[in-house]
Amino acid sequence: MSSHAGASHDAIFKKFLSHPETARDFLSIHLPSPLRALCDLGTLRPEPASFVEPELRAAHSDILYSLRTTRGDGYVYCLIEHQSTPDPLMAFRLMQYSLRAMRAHLDKGHKQLPLVIPVLFYHGQVSPYPYSTDWLDGFAASEPARDLYSSPFPLIDVTIIPDDKILTHRRMALLELVQKHIRQRDMMELLEQFTQLLSLHTITHEQLEAFLHYVLQAGNTANPGGFVEQLAYRLPDYKENMMTIAEQLEQIGLEKGLEKGRMEGRHSASLEIARALLLCGVDFETVLKTTGLSRNDLESTHP
Repeated sequence: MSSHAGASHDAIFKKFLSHPETARDFLSIHLPSPLRALCDLGTLRPEPASFVEPELRAAHSDILYSLRTTRGDGYVYCLIEHQSTPDPLMAFRLMQYSLRAMRAHLDKGHKQLPLVIPVLFYHGQVSPYPYSTDWLDGFAASEPARDLYSSPFPLIDVTIIPDDKILTHRRMALLELVQKHIRQRDMMELLEQFTQLLSLHTITHEQLEAFLHYVLQAGNTANPGGFVEQLAYRLPDYKENMMTIAEQLEQIGLEKGLEKGRMEGRHSASLEIARALLLCGVDFETVLKTTGLSRNDLESTHP
């Protein structure tokens, strides 16, 4: 099919279905009865959005309508998709477009997901339409996919897993234990558990560095230096690495502190200069440009 023909198919489809009364007839005729009963077609309103990739619009296009439900609060969107050539992954594309429509709905400030009903309108040369419109049939393992996507997703809530259970989780145990307690407990209280896990030698040097950085930067630890020293004392094989990492982290912290101090010093000096200029009668806007201070800072220094 030529691109010109595709554009013609697309144009007439949009011309008809962009008309709300025509779209209302289309949906009242073609929606399955349970979905039609859910839709208040009297509230049908066109939405100025397209979710089809630009490179595909020569073969198919979409029109989006919003409407209220017949069951009180809630929103329904009907995504009417026109296609002139068969596409084995069209159902997956419809799923993508539906998710984008949901995202657009949330971006308007709504707090709950809307129901998006994708409807495929096909008029290609191959008849009947040769592919499934169930997006789960696109998986090689369709049955596991059906189970996965029709059930709650797997959740690992580390906050409710007992510590003794976490300790059996092999290479994941250290990460799970420290993230479970990072906000609630002094890491020194977990010294024995950390020692037990690190003595298994199941983590890499990079993971050890990340672990220490996390504990020292994000942890609720009263004596961070003492924590590293105690851990290194219990784990002589790690001692050299731990002390090197701790020194590096201390140096990084010192450098950040110095930079912060320099910035605060420059800011304080600018404030003093601003005060002096204002006292000498220099106008406010000139002082603002000269010192580079914010308007709020300068107003706070105004004598």
